[in-house]
Amino acid sequence: MFFADVAHAMGAAGQQAQGGPMGALGSFLPLILMFAIFYFLLIRPQQKKAKEHKAMLDGIQRGDRILTAGGLFGRVMGVDGNELTVELAEGFQVKVERSYVAGLVNPTKKEEKKDK
Repeated sequence: MFFADVAHAMGAAGQQAQGGPMGALGSFLPLILMFAIFYFLLIRPQQKKAKEHKAMLDGIQRGDRILTAGGLFGRVMGVDGNELTVELAEGFQVKVERSYVAGLVNPTKKEEKKDK
């Protein structure tokens, strides 16, 4: 007897949701809300970060201290299009693709005093 009542209630709820004027929109509303949440919490910040990284890569110039994607620190000695000449140690230079730069490194106060 209990199962018949539950089945009847479920059938009535399903028919009522489809028959109303907000039935179609009401069924898609949770999906729309989930997409909006994903957009503002995941997609938009990722796009913003990618845009900032591209601007940083475009702004690299001679004399900047960088960190490569491989974890090497160095100073940019020359820029030739997408190819950077990076000095890793005194007299040791390598060529690096611009896209493999992970970020700029701000010199510490000790290094600033050493350079002067």
